[in-house]
Amino acid sequence: MNLNDLLQELLPVVLSGLSVLLTALIGSAAHTAKQRWGLDIEARHREALHSALMSGIRAGVERGPNEAADVLIREAVEHAKRSVPDAILRLGPDDSVLTNLARSKLAGLIQRYID
Repeated sequence: MNLNDLLQELLPVVLSGLSVLLTALIGSAAHTAKQRWGLDIEARHREALHSALMSGIRAGVERGPNEAADVLIREAVEHAKRSVPDAILRLGPDDSVLTNLARSKLAGLIQRYID
């Protein structure tokens, strides 16, 4: 048995081992990428949702600062639903969560005008 015969015998085993190693590395890289960019995507959706709520509140304030807070909040939530449906679908907040977020945004905006 010479070196060439030995290599012919070992080549399938070596290739199988490399195949398993590469599969594990690709799986690990895919998992890491999903964690990394999945969080980035969620953060962008969350930022888009908060921005849409603020836009809706600003639009309501510009229409009439004397309107009731409930009207402003309702308009902000509807505006967010229309402008960032993907973010709402991805994050999954119900109407009460959106209403509470909008109420918080409105309170911050009013505080800024008072100060």
